[in-house]
Amino acid sequence: MSEFTDITYEVEDGLAWITINRPERYNAFRARTVDELVMAFKRAWVSDEVGVVALTGAGDKAFCAGGDQKQRMETGDYGPSQSGLFEVDALHRVIRDTPKPVVAAVNGLAIGGGHVLHVLCDLTIAADTAQFGQNGPRVGSFDAGLGSGYLARVVGEKRAREIWFMLRRLSAQEALEWGLVNKVVPADRLRAEVRAWADQMLQFSPTALKVLKQSMNTDTEHFVSIGSMAYTTLKLFGETPEAQEGIAAFNEKRQPDFTKYRGA
Repeated sequence: MSEFTDITYEVEDGLAWITINRPERYNAFRARTVDELVMAFKRAWVSDEVGVVALTGAGDKAFCAGGDQKQRMETGDYGPSQSGLFEVDALHRVIRDTPKPVVAAVNGLAIGGGHVLHVLCDLTIAADTAQFGQNGPRVGSFDAGLGSGYLARVVGEKRAREIWFMLRRLSAQEALEWGLVNKVVPADRLRAEVRAWADQMLQFSPTALKVLKQSMNTDTEHFVSIGSMAYTTLKLFGETPEAQEGIAAFNEKRQPDFTKYRGA
C-alpha cells in the first residue's frame, strides 16, 4: 500500500499528519480507508522522524462522519479490504497503541464512528465550527466497548448515555464544557494550534511519553475485549430486519420505524 487513495500522510518537523481524504463523503470511511489509516499509524509508529501524530479530515466540513453508509447500502458492507475483514477494531487499537501522542484535529463533523476516533485519540483540539455526536441507534448500529465504555470514562456515565441515547449534536463549545475536547480555536487556527501543542510535546522524553500513555491505557484495556464481543454481535445484528430498516431509512432520508422491535 505504497500509494494511498483514501488518506494522505505527511511529516513536517516531527509531526505526522494523517488526513482522511474523502471530503465528497464527509470523510466517512470504507474498508480501504480503514486499512490505509492502520498502515499510516504504523508508519508513524516506527518512524524516527515522528514524535507526535495528528489525525484530521480533508476540507472544512467534516473530520469524519463514521462508516460510509452509502457504501453499506450499495454493497451490504464497507467494501473490500486487504485481509477480507473490516479492520475498524484494528484501527481503534493502533490509535491507542501507537507509543506517541495522537492528537485529533477536529475540523468539522465528528459523528458516529468518526466521533469514536477522536475520543480514542490522546488529545482533541477542535475548530469552533466542529460538531460532535453519535448516530448508531438511528441507522441500526452501535459501538460497545471503547466507543461507549471508554467514552463514559472521558465525559462521565450520564453524559455518555446522553450522547448515545439522545443522539444530540454538540457544538465545539459544549464538547469543551463536557470534557470531550481539550481546546477550541477558530477554524483557521486549527493546524497552527496542533503544531504548537506538538512542538511542546516534541521537547519531552519520547520514552516517558510512551510509558505514560501505556500506563493510562491500562485502566481501560478491558473495553477492547468487550468491543470484540460487540463486533460479533454487530455483524449478526446488521443482517436483521431491524438494522436493515435503519440503514434503508438513512439512505431514503426518512425517519426509521423501529416500533415493532420494542418488545423483542
